[in-house]
Amino acid sequence: TYFSTYLPTFLLIYLPTYLSTCLLVYLPTILLIYLSIYLSIYLSIYLSIYLSIYLSIYLSIYLSIYLSIYLSICLSVCLSVCLSVCLSVCLSVCLPVCLPVCLPVCLPVCLPVCLPACLPACLSVCLSVCLSVCLSVCLSVCLSVLLLPLLLLLLLLMLLLHLLLLLLLLLLLLLLLLLLLLLLLLLLLLLLLLLLLLLLLLLLLL
Repeated sequence: TYFSTYLPTFLLIYLPTYLSTCLLVYLPTILLIYLSIYLSIYLSIYLSIYLSIYLSIYLSIYLSIYLSIYLSICLSVCLSVCLSVCLSVCLSVCLPVCLPVCLPVCLPVCLPVCLPACLPACLSVCLSVCLSVCLSVCLSVCLSVLLLPLLLLLLLLMLLLHLLLLLLLLLLLLLLLLLLLLLLLLLLLLLLLLLLLLLLLLLLLL
C-alpha cells in the first residue's frame, strides 16, 4: 500500500519539478557562468599577450624591411639619378661656359681662402652620411637575422595556446551535451516507470 500510494505521487510531482528546475534553471546559469568566465579569461589573454607580441613582431619586421629597402634601394637610386643628372648638366653646360671665365679669376682668390674652410665641413658631412647609412643597414640586418627565429617561436606558442583553449571549449561543450542526453534518458526511464506503475495499479484494481 505504501508503495502504491507514495511512489506514483513521487514520480508524478517531485521528479518532473526537479527535472524542470534542473533543465530550466541550473543549466542556463552554469552555461552563463562558464561563458562569462571563459570569455573574460580568453579576451584578457588575447588582448594582453597576443596583441603585444603581434605588434612587436609586426613593428620589428616592418621597420627592418622598410629601413633596409629604403636605405639600400631608394638612397642608391636617388644618389645615382641625382649624380648622373647633375654631372651631365654640369659637364654639358657649365664646363664650356665657366672654365674660360672662372679659372683665371677664381683660382688665385679661392684656393687660399676656400680650402681651409671647406675641407673640415666636407669631411664632417661625408663621415656623418657614411656612418648613418652603415649603422642603419647593419642594425636592420642584425635585427632581421636575430629576432626573426624568436618571434616565430613566440607566434607558434601563441597558436598552440589558442588551439588548446579551443579544444578545452569543445570538450566542455561535449560534456554539457552528454549531461543533457543523460537527463533525457532519465526522463524516459521515469516515464517508463510511470507507465509500469499505472499498469500495475490497473492490474491491482482489476
